[in-house]
Amino acid sequence: MRYTDVAIVGGGLAGSTAAAMLGRAGISAVLIDPHVTYPPELRCEKLGGNQLTLLCKTGLADTTLRATTLDGEVWEARFGYVVTKKPSDQHGIMYDTLVNTMRAQIPRDVETVRDKVVSIANTGDRQKLVLSSDEEISARLVVLANGLNLGLRHMLGIKRRAISSCHSVTLGFDVEPVGRPAFEFPALTYWPGRTAARMAYLSIFPIGNKMRGNLMVYRDMDDPWLSAFKANPEQTMCVSMPRLRNMMGEFKVSRPVKVRPADLYVNDGYLQPGVVLAGDAFSTSCPAAGTGTTKVFNDVQLLCNSHIPRWLASEGMGADKIAAFYKDPEKIACEEACLAKAYHLRSLSIDNALAWRAQRWARFAVRLADGISRAVRKQISKGAPPRPPAGYPNQGRIA
Repeated sequence: MRYTDVAIVGGGLAGSTAAAMLGRAGISAVLIDPHVTYPPELRCEKLGGNQLTLLCKTGLADTTLRATTLDGEVWEARFGYVVTKKPSDQHGIMYDTLVNTMRAQIPRDVETVRDKVVSIANTGDRQKLVLSSDEEISARLVVLANGLNLGLRHMLGIKRRAISSCHSVTLGFDVEPVGRPAFEFPALTYWPGRTAARMAYLSIFPIGNKMRGNLMVYRDMDDPWLSAFKANPEQTMCVSMPRLRNMMGEFKVSRPVKVRPADLYVNDGYLQPGVVLAGDAFSTSCPAAGTGTTKVFNDVQLLCNSHIPRWLASEGMGADKIAAFYKDPEKIACEEACLAKAYHLRSLSIDNALAWRAQRWARFAVRLADGISRAVRKQISKGAPPRPPAGYPNQGRIA
């Protein structure tokens, strides 16, 4: 039997980040995952905002951000018009590259076992894991970071509960201009003008020397629109976003288009001795709201910077210890904010009630005022007469 303080089950973003952090802190840990290299998967494809703050708390930001592509500026379009061009801290990176970059930062004394866990027996002292190879691992604590895999959680009596099935659907693809070397914009976020489009937004941003497109929609997986999009994405995009070509010009989408539905789940019975759930294993988030990586980094930095070192400092690993993580005010606030954002964005995108229509127009007005203000300040700084640039709604459409 192999002995360790912490056994991490799952080598995705949560598990790999935890392994790197614990190893750097000198805590005995083993990472268990069957993949030598994490495979391509349509998940998080950019980091920004408070995710960068949380990433810095992991101590892994420098190396990770060197693998990303910073856009620097994003053009924001609402109702078919570019209403503002603002500085941006979005760092584009494919999910498998992100995970493998995290894995590369795991110290050598953290062993990675290329196998699957087939059973867990947990107690208030030590936990026993059995692998598919029949090898056994004894750990004081198990960090369950295996995402949506249900087998081990069911074995422990943890039940997953859906709170919003097919809450959103993400479409991921590469896009390139036709007849010219590059798009005019460094990055673009296009918000729809009609709720009938059942769309949250289109985001186009650089990753390396390519432009990546993420289209977030609210549709069922059997909706014919999805099949139409995969068959002819360019035409479907322009029908759903009639003024999109005004900003993009002629463009081509690389096939195949990847499609990923997202269900919102929570778990019941998760408070267990010797086992703690992190990331999607605890609860899922909406990719359209862009909070999945926020939840992962928040969970892992709280566990590895605070809770796990404190738990290991004393005997036992009872449920009372584990409860401290789930009751952590930072975790609770993050979970509540991510869930609220998922529901708010969906209603803002497809709800036709008067209050939501008012919010959409208010956002348009605020972004337009911001865009005009930025343009005027930029012209003043250049010594030019202060006037809004051509292309804003009061001066005609973007050519």
